[in-house]
Amino acid sequence: MSDSSKLLIAEVADGVLNVIINRPGKRNALSRAVLAELRRTFHDFAAAGELKVAVLRGAGDRCFAAGGDLHDLATVRTPEQTRTMADEAHDALDAIRDFPLPVVAALNGDALGGGAELAVACDFRVAANHAQIGFIQGRLNISTAWGGGGDLMRLIGVSPALRLLAASERLDAQAALGAGLVDAVAVAQEPLQAAVERFIAPFLQQAPQVLRAFKALARAMRRGLPASEVRAVETRHLVETWAHPDHWQAADKILGARRTS
Repeated sequence: MSDSSKLLIAEVADGVLNVIINRPGKRNALSRAVLAELRRTFHDFAAAGELKVAVLRGAGDRCFAAGGDLHDLATVRTPEQTRTMADEAHDALDAIRDFPLPVVAALNGDALGGGAELAVACDFRVAANHAQIGFIQGRLNISTAWGGGGDLMRLIGVSPALRLLAASERLDAQAALGAGLVDAVAVAQEPLQAAVERFIAPFLQQAPQVLRAFKALARAMRRGLPASEVRAVETRHLVETWAHPDHWQAADKILGARRTS
């Protein structure tokens, strides 16, 4: 199967898992098949020891993801069908939320509706200068479906998030940056890839097991685990990273430099 016929393209290079939603002609709309592929891909790569970060983007420069695929979802009519669809899609986004390394959404274009939910399921968002993000589900007389409403409220606060949802407002990249909804924006005429590479460059200086430790702590906080469980997660990963040869190599280097200074 050629890359052009794949719904999703996943490639690993230099410690980065690059995942591309490959439906530019459909504005990278999220069909149930695309969501299933996202779930499978992030599950399949979760144990890859060489990885340090994942980057998710859409093909082309028009849309990151223009929401759910309305043609595909037109057959979802009954409450039972709706619950099944929502559960399956939520599971797909949970595979991203629970991925054991940082996940960056590279917003190559607009992230709307379900596409905005996909974006906030990631740990970070880096936007092209022309990109917009909007939780516009209300325009279809529906609410958020896949966990994105809660993610949005966690990111920017309950009242600002409620206003965005209730107004079905689309934010341009700079407004989203100011609201805390995205973490970085490419400067005018700068390729998005350059902005993404600049954003993840510090991550790539870290050891994989250290990044996994930090992400585990973030996952515990995102889930709202009790303080005792958060402490257990942090301590477990400290023990693992402290005993790792990478720690002692770094510590010995610093101690050796002090001895010779």
